[in-house]
Amino acid sequence: MWNERYSSDGFVYGTEPNDFLLEQFTRIPAGGKVLCLAEGEGRNAVFLAEQGYRVTAVDISHVGLNKAKTLAESKGLQIETVVADLSDFDFGINRYEGIVSIFAHVPQSIRQQIHAKIHTAIKDNGVFILEAYTEKQLLTDGVGGPPAAARELFMSSDSLPSELIRMNVEMNTELERMLNEGELHVGNSHVVQLIATKLT
Repeated sequence: MWNERYSSDGFVYGTEPNDFLLEQFTRIPAGGKVLCLAEGEGRNAVFLAEQGYRVTAVDISHVGLNKAKTLAESKGLQIETVVADLSDFDFGINRYEGIVSIFAHVPQSIRQQIHAKIHTAIKDNGVFILEAYTEKQLLTDGVGGPPAAARELFMSSDSLPSELIRMNVEMNTELERMLNEGELHVGNSHVVQLIATKLT
């Protein structure tokens, strides 16, 4: 599915960073190592590399990550890319100053496994930044998000804190906002935005 989605010449989610990440990325310690989950075509990873971070982009699609590399190279930048299913990915221990999850929608059981690993993967003072669609997206006129038949892929401000073991949730907000991220994330949309730091 994802290789097919990313097979077009253009960037289906655009080449500019996610707005929420753009607003919040400076919370991640400068120059740190950052992991971008389900990074696709690389717009957020490349942006972070531009800001001086050492970035690893992980995604199940080799087609998407090849485009991510091309985008980085076009700007004279380097990012590390890892083709992997997030359910099998080795997050490591004390490896990252930041972990970024922008519209990384996976089945609930896998999401819970991923979020349980954030604390051990992130260093002291590390930051986790997340934006995702909520189920209320189905009621908006925006383009993007999981279909109604896959409701377990949505996230909510109610459930996320309990999934983030030993993390201090500093921001956890649901809101309606306009998205303009390529052709597949556009229009009035309902999202949850979360920022959490590691409890030491």
